Amino acid sequence: MLAEHILKRLADIVGPEHLATGTVHRITHSFDATQRQCLPDAVVHPGSTEEISQIVRLANEERIPVLPRGAGSGFTGGSLPVCGGIVLVLTRMNRILEIDTDNLIAIVEPGVVTGRLQKEVERLGLFYPPDPASKDFSTLGGNIAECAGGPRCVKYGVTRDYVLGLTVVTPTGNVIRTGGRTMKNVVGYDLTRLLVGSEGTLGIVTRVILRLLPKPEARKTMLVAFASIDGAAQAVSAIIRSKIIPTTLEFMDRAAIDCVRRATSLDLPLECQAVLIIEVDGDRAQMTDQARKVLDISRPFGVLETRTAETAEESEAIWKVRRSVSPSLRALNPHKFNEDIVVPRSQVPAMIRALETISTRYRVPIVNFGHAGDGNIHVNVMVDLRQPGMEVTVRQVLDEVFRTAVGLGGSVSGEHGIGTAKAPYITMELDAPTLAAMWAVKQALDPNNIMNPGKIFPENLANDPPPASLQPLTVPDHD
Repeated sequence: MLAEHILKRLADIVGPEHLATGTVHRITHSFDATQRQCLPDAVVHPGSTEEISQIVRLANEERIPVLPRGAGSGFTGGSLPVCGGIVLVLTRMNRILEIDTDNLIAIVEPGVVTGRLQKEVERLGLFYPPDPASKDFSTLGGNIAECAGGPRCVKYGVTRDYVLGLTVVTPTGNVIRTGGRTMKNVVGYDLTRLLVGSEGTLGIVTRVILRLLPKPEARKTMLVAFASIDGAAQAVSAIIRSKIIPTTLEFMDRAAIDCVRRATSLDLPLECQAVLIIEVDGDRAQMTDQARKVLDISRPFGVLETRTAETAEESEAIWKVRRSVSPSLRALNPHKFNEDIVVPRSQVPAMIRALETISTRYRVPIVNFGHAGDGNIHVNVMVDLRQPGMEVTVRQVLDEVFRTAVGLGGSVSGEHGIGTAKAPYITMELDAPTLAAMWAVKQALDPNNIMNPGKIFPENLANDPPPASLQPLTVPDHD
């Protein structure tokens, strides 16, 4: 627990009503979507950049860990207080400060829910493209910390592509401003890009300048069923080679299709081995022609069936198929390990075949779906940890999954970050000099290692083993 004089100073900064040290509040802020639990010493709800600056300055003086937190919906333990300390909950700072329709920017606080911003800008005919599946409850601060993606990133990019500037409290309590309101800015180091995706280890974002786009006039949604995963992947490459960049290119493998079949009334040919959900957007006059071209390009690659939505209700029915995957997994086994590897688009079939081999070798179900347009695969290892030796089996499975992805030129994480869950595997992808360079940046900005410690970097950079006790994901409904 924190000393009384520290608690008094925290109460003086934010007000007693915004400081909590009771067991209930500490437990409430002790876990994220990984379901691993680490109790903080105090929970603080600051209301301004100045309050955060004072808190961090105090924490740095006293060598107390500080952890920024939004909705706590992360999948890799990024907001877990693994070293105790102060959890700074940023949900009070939830104002949309400005929407500039002339310059196509928005200025927001970190506690703004992503879906709320999207709705507000769309009312004005504008568009904020990043769309993580958690957008209805995840916050922009958390999206920035993880550099969140989503289905639309194949055409529009990820969160970092829309962050123009930041106000940030550094680990020593200073307030810095990076970037600005303009599309171009090459003055000094690009600290904005450094901070986006840094998982709260380099500072706390308190204000964000975001780039907006004009809202597309219309969209068209299609479902295409394939006789093979290779055919689906070849169709993806052919579509992009044709200079049509769909808004989304989502895929489901055979295991995912089978799960949805068991849980819903999905009617697809029994020989279907892969499904693509393809969406295009833009001018209304072009939509029908673009959709036709996409289907024409796909047909030579073993298409079994196609469906094209003509109404918003039909589009929603197609997307309901994709959203049904995660809930349907519960029928396989009670415990889920959700990983988000990424490989080059052309390597998706090889990765899926490797996952099928791993599944057979270890006799555990592995269900795959995700973003075919950018090679981001959500790998869902479904097990029953009550079975003897299953924890060891899961570690072996994950080790093979990550090694295979990296061996195919990919990455151990596409959009979920590293946090604590993937820190043991980071050396598969990053060599010692690269990690040393990153650690040098961390030390330069955070000399006392108070800012979200225990994340990203393994304890032993040379050879860190997987964690001794695995924690399954038990809230799987928002991949």
